[in-house]
Amino acid sequence: MTGTHGLVRYEVEGRVATVTLDRPEKLNAITPGLQADLLAALAEAEADPTVHVAVVRGEGRGFCAGYDVAGSGEVPADVTGDRDWLERMLRGWLQIWDLRLPVLAQVHGVCLAGGTQLAAICDIGFVDADTKVGAPQLPLGAGYVSAFWAWFVGPKKAKEVFFPTGTLMTGTEAAAMGLFNRATEPGTVAEEMARYAALVARTPKDILGLQKQSINRTQELAGFRAALLQSVEVDTIAHVSPSVRLVNRTIAERGLRETLRRFQAGELL
Repeated sequence: MTGTHGLVRYEVEGRVATVTLDRPEKLNAITPGLQADLLAALAEAEADPTVHVAVVRGEGRGFCAGYDVAGSGEVPADVTGDRDWLERMLRGWLQIWDLRLPVLAQVHGVCLAGGTQLAAICDIGFVDADTKVGAPQLPLGAGYVSAFWAWFVGPKKAKEVFFPTGTLMTGTEAAAMGLFNRATEPGTVAEEMARYAALVARTPKDILGLQKQSINRTQELAGFRAALLQSVEVDTIAHVSPSVRLVNRTIAERGLRETLRRFQAGELL
């Protein structure tokens, strides 16, 4: 069975559903619309008694390059609206955490910033060894993405990654930190994920749901949800800081590429 949910494609083969982010011309950058379509597709998989596991992947050259808020026209300009927007998006990722269905991330090419939030919130993640994985490339906020990393890789490693703006690493390095379960040989992640998803799909769906619920509750008791939600207020404050305002003003006046060049050259801040 195949179908579409706006900005994603939905396919079912046997007991495995595949949800494909389908904005390849934007490296599958996240908008509220794309997130909503992804969540709708995953909810369909959860509701289908024949589907035991879902795989999330990206079309084209990469898994996901992060948020595409600049061109979406959907981010409020006022502080209160910005805070509410951030919380809505974060609670969207938490819907994946709450599904009574294992969700697996199949990552290749590029996985940056908000893309790492999506990959991390999935229950299992496989990544091609040569994937470019990393933090936001400009100082446009603080805490929103790094909170996910802090939980999954630990605070010391998260600081190592996020204190320098624009950190990049390979899929192998990200898996060694704990952001992904497994790094595969370059170009083999789809094959490896298909094998693993088939193993998971053998388990009865009700048992899978209970296993996920039990394991996730151990994390809830340790403060998982509160740890992620606190990042909303931190990022809202960062958005109105002088440095972020300067970066946004420079993007508006000179464009993203020139702003990135100037920042990397030490000419901006």
